[in-house]
Order: sequence, then C-alpha cells, then structure tokens
Amino acid sequence: MRAMNFQKFLVPVGALVVLGVAWRSYGWGGVALAAGAIVMFLLMHFNRAMQVLKRAADRPVGTVASSVMLNAKLKPGVTLMHVVAMTRALGELRSPQDQQPEHYRWTDAGGSYVDTVFNGGKLQGWTLTRPEVQDDEPEAPASPSA
Repeated sequence: MRAMNFQKFLVPVGALVVLGVAWRSYGWGGVALAAGAIVMFLLMHFNRAMQVLKRAADRPVGTVASSVMLNAKLKPGVTLMHVVAMTRALGELRSPQDQQPEHYRWTDAGGSYVDTVFNGGKLQGWTLTRPEVQDDEPEAPASPSA
C-alpha cells in the first residue's frame, strides 16, 4: 500500500493553525488578516497554474524544443506542473488514464524523446531515447591523383 501523502493534509491543517493563532492573538482582526493572506496564497498558486496551462495550450501535445536539454533539467520529485512549465507543452499520456503511475512522453523535432514516470504527480524516473543515425549516402570514391 502506498504511503499517505501528508502534504495534502499539511496545508489545510497549517491554515487552520494560522487562523487559530490569529484569533487567539488578535481576535477577529487577526482572523481577517490571516484569511486574506491564505486567500492571496491560493490565488497566487491558481494564477501560476493558469499561466503554465495557457502557455502549454499554444503548443502541440508532447513536443519540446530539445529532448536532451529536458533530460538534463529533470530532477526526481518535481511535479508534473513544473515539467509542463519547463517544456511549455503538455506531455503525451502513454498510460491508461487515471491509473498510477502515469507515463508521459515529450518529443523534439529530431525524433529524440523523453519518457517520464509520475507517481502521485511527482517525477519518479525518466529515460532519454535518441534515434539511430543511419548513413544512407555511399562513400564517395577516392579521386585519382595525377
């Protein structure tokens, strides 16, 4: 069984603690100030998510400027939203929808691609695949020396 994600509970509990401390210290004025700060925090995160998705909407799904650069920038534990912000494109979903872990692919114009694995919205692993280079041109014959 997967371990519980405490971050889902930490933010709401933290907000309640801040509201409780504000009430105890400053009464209704403190609660109003703390609630305003919490709402501002939530609006900032919502605004960032909307900006990331707005930029991603302008590009085809699963494309990236350079797969090699994406591979170099990835770090374990970053969120899917962070990767979408880096690539400025939504990843191509390669696994069944709503099933963990999620597999996404970003491909560049040269045919290289990065396959990523997200579990619970956090990056677990990734692989870079580069296409085989085929030499279709036959070697030119050596020019005779005179």
